[in-house]
Amino acid sequence: MSKSTNESISSGNVQQFLTFVLNDETYGVGILHIREIIEYANLTVVPLMPDFISGVINLRGNVVPVINLARRFEHQAKEVGKRTSIIIIDIKDRDGESVEVGMVVDIVNEVIELADSDIAAAPMFGAKIRADFIQGMGKIDDKLMILLDVNHVLSINELSAVTNIADELTIPSESDIL
Repeated sequence: MSKSTNESISSGNVQQFLTFVLNDETYGVGILHIREIIEYANLTVVPLMPDFISGVINLRGNVVPVINLARRFEHQAKEVGKRTSIIIIDIKDRDGESVEVGMVVDIVNEVIELADSDIAAAPMFGAKIRADFIQGMGKIDDKLMILLDVNHVLSINELSAVTNIADELTIPSESDIL
């Protein structure tokens, strides 16, 4: 670790990010938003949803909508491969309630720590995705990595549509029926 990282760790100014690859670009998501990482499988397509919503999965009895980040960023999605994964994240809806959403990514890498001094503001130009999706730019050695703001990847209306579909598809448990 560099001296600045050691100093930041001792002063508590370090954030952790899960890194992943999407169309040969590396991205990061704050680790506090991550619920779990699962293998890509058993996706159910829901008709009449936006193009970037791949479908839904059943995660321990909960219906979780899954978005394809490449399509969300208006890029070509790669073919599903052996390392394709779904990252389950928590995002906030308009009422501040936590909602689980899956994100399809090509490859999950590792968790990294970045000192606050290694995070630059989001650029106003030049990024391959919309600026409101970007929390900042992480500096690792001589490279930059886009740090996503997961609470802005879906708009309020899109999130509402996704959660409504998930609510409609949720199978009531026995305790709900009784």
